[in-house]
Amino acid sequence: MESAPCVPIFLVLCIFIQSSAHGQSLGPEPSGRRSQAVETKKTLQETKTRFLLLGDKTNEGCQIQLNRPDTLQECGFNSSQPLVMIIHGWSESVQFSPSNVHLIGYSLGAHVSGFAGSYLGRKHKIGRITGLDAAGPLFEGSPPSDRLSPDDANFVDAIHTFTREHMGLSVGIKRPVAHYDFYPNGGSFQPGCHFLELYKHIAEHGLHATITKTIKCSHERSVHLFIDSLLHDGMQSTAYLCSDMDSFSQGRCLSCRKGRCNTLGYHVHQQPQSKSKKLFLVTRAQSPFKVYHYQFKIRFVNHIEKPIEPTFTMSLLGTKEEMQKIPITLGGGITSNKTYSFLVTLDSDIGELIMIKFKWENSAVWTNVWNTVQTIIPWGAEPCCHSGLLLKTIRVKAGETQQRMTFCLENTDDLQLHPTQEKIFVKCELSSKKSKRKTR
Repeated sequence: MESAPCVPIFLVLCIFIQSSAHGQSLGPEPSGRRSQAVETKKTLQETKTRFLLLGDKTNEGCQIQLNRPDTLQECGFNSSQPLVMIIHGWSESVQFSPSNVHLIGYSLGAHVSGFAGSYLGRKHKIGRITGLDAAGPLFEGSPPSDRLSPDDANFVDAIHTFTREHMGLSVGIKRPVAHYDFYPNGGSFQPGCHFLELYKHIAEHGLHATITKTIKCSHERSVHLFIDSLLHDGMQSTAYLCSDMDSFSQGRCLSCRKGRCNTLGYHVHQQPQSKSKKLFLVTRAQSPFKVYHYQFKIRFVNHIEKPIEPTFTMSLLGTKEEMQKIPITLGGGITSNKTYSFLVTLDSDIGELIMIKFKWENSAVWTNVWNTVQTIIPWGAEPCCHSGLLLKTIRVKAGETQQRMTFCLENTDDLQLHPTQEKIFVKCELSSKKSKRKTR
């Protein structure tokens, strides 16, 4: 092969598929995650994909090894020269159905996958396309024909992880582009990718590399989330249909009825829809990314003249373990006759929730202020309400199990919650006449 002077480097991706006895093949091993694969006690088949670099000095090609950046230098890769990537497909003479094809594209590659699917779809649609934080610039306002869209395959799913805008542009596309569009942590930015993390990595990686690493952290999180779904079969992340992250943060969207929830990543339930569905979830900052979602509903029955803004914490006791002192923030302060709904996420599975410890965390200074204020402001006619907050029940819904629970005060002789005081709530069944506490 003669090398053209204007394009001296060719990168040829030669894919050799070795079928198993059943005529199926395993995908390539996710790069950089070998140790985690061992932890999951799974042996991933080594990739049979060969990356050959052809330049003006050789016509045979020099093989670039996965996870071996040093082989780029060994093969004489010159970043100052133009680069052409040739990706082969398959011949129509091969009996292979496009419906068995799954294209996975990251960033700009997500739209390239869409274009490939759209082109092939003129005859037979491919099975699935997964877009990993599809590129935003030049695509955000484009029509479906000019970007990844649900029409490009029988099923299209997309993960949005870096849609935060800077000067009117975002690295990842914000608009829905699939049958199911997943927005981890709202999709705008990802935990563990904040610029405050710069200081932790400068000493190890250097300033330039650290800034680059931090900027692309959220964008690449889509890739790691997808890989995570392959490495942890027993810890699949569930996302829930919701209008936006604000509503989701209130815990109001944890429903799985009529297809309102789905699994993030490779094991998504493939249910093509006529209209794109936006699903939200919270994740951890590192793998495994799964968290457990809970909605809590509380209502203070006091007559409160002016909003107050106390600080609360909850400790949750489950059948497997206990999570202590989870901070609770009620936006706008506490007012009368209002039900507060909020989302709580746990990094580990505590099992079935059996007890809640609810504590008013304010300091002794706040206690003195509270005692002064409550003597000035009328709280109502009932004697029980003159010196504390009244919280009789806590309602809970577990997103992952869809279980609904109600918790009542364990000690009904003392209903008032005071600053620095903790109340214990146990499972109960509410009837029209009275509450029946369950034994712990």
